[in-house]
Amino acid sequence: MARLVSLNVGMPRDVPWEGRTVHTGIFKYPVEGRRMVRRLNVDGDGQGDLGGHGGENRAVLVYQRQSYEHWRDFLGRDDLEDGQFGENFTVDGLPDDEVHIGDRYRIGEAEFEVTQPRVTCFRVGMRLGEPRMPSLLVAHHRPGFYLRVITEGHVRAGDEIVRTRTGRHELSVADIDALLYLPGRDHDALRKAVDIPALSPGWQASFRDLLAEQATPPVGWRGFRPLRVARVVPESTTVASIHLAADDGEPLPRPEPGQYLTLRVPGAGDPAPVRSYSLSAAPSDREYRISVKRDGVVSSYLHEKLAPGAVVDVAAPRGDFVLADDDRPVVLLSAGIGVTPVLAMLHALAVRRSPRQVCWVHTTRTAAEQAFAAEAHRLVASLPHGREHVFHTAESGRLTLDKLSTLDLPADGTAYLCGPDAFMTAMREALVSLGFDAARVHSELFGGVSAINPGLTGVVRNTPHVPAGATGTGPAVTFARSGLTVPWSERYPSLLEFAEACDVPTRWSCRTGVCHTCVTPVLSGGVEYDPEPLEAPAAGEALVCCSRPREDVVLDL
Repeated sequence: MARLVSLNVGMPRDVPWEGRTVHTGIFKYPVEGRRMVRRLNVDGDGQGDLGGHGGENRAVLVYQRQSYEHWRDFLGRDDLEDGQFGENFTVDGLPDDEVHIGDRYRIGEAEFEVTQPRVTCFRVGMRLGEPRMPSLLVAHHRPGFYLRVITEGHVRAGDEIVRTRTGRHELSVADIDALLYLPGRDHDALRKAVDIPALSPGWQASFRDLLAEQATPPVGWRGFRPLRVARVVPESTTVASIHLAADDGEPLPRPEPGQYLTLRVPGAGDPAPVRSYSLSAAPSDREYRISVKRDGVVSSYLHEKLAPGAVVDVAAPRGDFVLADDDRPVVLLSAGIGVTPVLAMLHALAVRRSPRQVCWVHTTRTAAEQAFAAEAHRLVASLPHGREHVFHTAESGRLTLDKLSTLDLPADGTAYLCGPDAFMTAMREALVSLGFDAARVHSELFGGVSAINPGLTGVVRNTPHVPAGATGTGPAVTFARSGLTVPWSERYPSLLEFAEACDVPTRWSCRTGVCHTCVTPVLSGGVEYDPEPLEAPAAGEALVCCSRPREDVVLDL
């Protein structure tokens, strides 16, 4: 008979870590007597990062005494105590390879359902002083698991644990964990996983994505390839469009409306600068159009030096800021040169003669500076339910919530925002206050990716820059979205830490090559790993948390 041997709780607190501060609830300690277990947690307990922990599907974390013994032997540690892995319930029994997702258990007065394995994140390594821990938990098939509270009630150390139901398909916690994080996954097992009602929605979504990846071949090409300049067309006093075609005349991969191209421009500097520009025309397999505002050395070079017949190095279309293919109303908000990706969306909608409600709201300083005014007007007019609102800030001031509220925007629609950061922040807040679902308000960033740095507090976002200290002598590392090229320095153990030193926005969770949150497209060059990730990323991608440059490398960061 399995048994609850220790009941552990702890409230979130700020903890210093590698010169930063982490808000975390990983520090749990045993308590005596009974405790009430409620829908979201145990009385006296809390979670620090509710994006990755907590909520109904992750109310209680379980870890086994037998796994403690395993780690004591493997790590040579005699200081591991109940609660140290951040679990609420330390149990005798319930091994990860025998407990199934969807199993239900009665403990004391309460009943629970197994929902998912532990999320692999850096905090368990921080708690144990062993950074490898997230990777080891997966590699050794000992992650532990979360419970949903079916019936609230009191529990205490010493309570017996009785299984009351077996989960559908009988896939174990260890099976599900390996299915997400380890290579060689089985298609049939993925289909069974998404058919387990008890599995938490986040894990179900991850498995659906994996099924979709298996069914859909990758689009595009690896690294850079030469494209020929077909023509350069002035669009306004400050904007010009560059039309690009395959140098060999062959069809190109058809982009999604809203994606962008990354160009390497050898003549504009040494090393050759890398910049990204949104595609601005209807998705085509014959020609790509980017539209560039003159606002710096690289854009000036593109305006002044490129002529038809010139060849430039281009990475394949990419980006997740794309028009959803559904029936919802569409609201497009753009400012200045931010019109380019939403213009591509307008083209796509017009080509289909979409019956959807489409509302385009644009702001620019003056009419003379507005690029694509006639083109956008023609596209909106061609839609059965299209309308436009253009604001010239030199005359009417900035676009505000009060002005938006007069436009009768469809709050049940999906909104796409592109423009300066301050504009997108203000428009997002305004749309949500007007009743839009925040999950259906999408933004395109001109610069770096939106950061995912779980648990960090007091983070100040600075403009990307060369790191402090002596200049490195290694391969050139280019952060394409951030417009920064820096020689690699051996002071840094990984490209992730190098990016952090440059204040380049980053995404990570485990920091040991498990979760793939840090996966980053490699536009050119190659990397090497230390430690090796449990599952290698797809071709043309790198896990920056555990990789270093093998040669000059261009990253989509």
